[in-house]
Amino acid sequence: MSGSKARSQPKSFILPELLNRLSNNEALIGYLFILPSLIGFTIFFAYPAIRAVYISFLDWNLLTDAKYVGLDNYRTLFSDKRFSDSLQVTVLYVLWNIPLQTALAIFMAVMLERFSTTVSSIIRGIMILPWLMPNVVVALLWLWILDPSIGLMNEFLKVVGIGKQPFMGSPSEAIQSIAGINIWRHVGYTSILIFAGLKTIPKSLYEAAAIDGAGELTQFRKITMPLLRPVLVFVLVTSVVGSFQVFDTVAVTTEGGPAGSTRVIIYYIYQQVFERQIKMGLATAASVVLFSILITVTIVQMRLLRAGESDLADYQ
Repeated sequence: MSGSKARSQPKSFILPELLNRLSNNEALIGYLFILPSLIGFTIFFAYPAIRAVYISFLDWNLLTDAKYVGLDNYRTLFSDKRFSDSLQVTVLYVLWNIPLQTALAIFMAVMLERFSTTVSSIIRGIMILPWLMPNVVVALLWLWILDPSIGLMNEFLKVVGIGKQPFMGSPSEAIQSIAGINIWRHVGYTSILIFAGLKTIPKSLYEAAAIDGAGELTQFRKITMPLLRPVLVFVLVTSVVGSFQVFDTVAVTTEGGPAGSTRVIIYYIYQQVFERQIKMGLATAASVVLFSILITVTIVQMRLLRAGESDLADYQ
């Protein structure tokens, strides 16, 4: 009897021992933690992206059966002048938005660091408010401010001796106005990211540079900018990707006009499905092209900016 108990006793410890071994497997625990996010990513991002590539080879209006047409959608796309124009408008918007936004954000972050902790916290709280506002609300607010007839901006320009400007009513000023709106909304958030990067730079480097006779401009060029590179890589990559996908501001303010001067690529895609004949194949083909452009631009940025390296490690 006692022998049978001794033989059966180890079996009762099989499950706890197995759980103990699993809990000691760090890789397995890591996979279990990311499993919910992985499931969500697969269902809501990966599968729709793969299906979009498949739909780009179809002639489908959602109402009738889809018909496989091969590369016809891509041929139609690249022969459509509106598509090429929308790409040019999008690139122009990015060129207006990213350099100005980044330069302003760096300047604001450097100025923030000169204030005391309390004052800096208050200013940062105010700066983040535009970013917290919904895109549609921001667009409607600036649509009123930039109104050529009753807008506050033209009233201000009149006070300083500048004539009325059409802003979003002119093909030559519309995309710059859209860029200005989004710079106002995002520059505070971007400057806070850069401000956080500035806090990681050791003060001893500036002190040593000052002892060696380096001025503030030299310190900024030789110390601040190189050591900010990891933060700037993140800021530039996310800002460029977001700028290529601008839509809300355009849809609310100009609807792609005047004369197509603000028809960015996302608005072009929108028009193919909701404003013209339903062309799901053509719209998804344009989405695939945009995705390819964003992947290429991101890889180039990360290579040129050496995203995997940090100059700060050389000083530690």
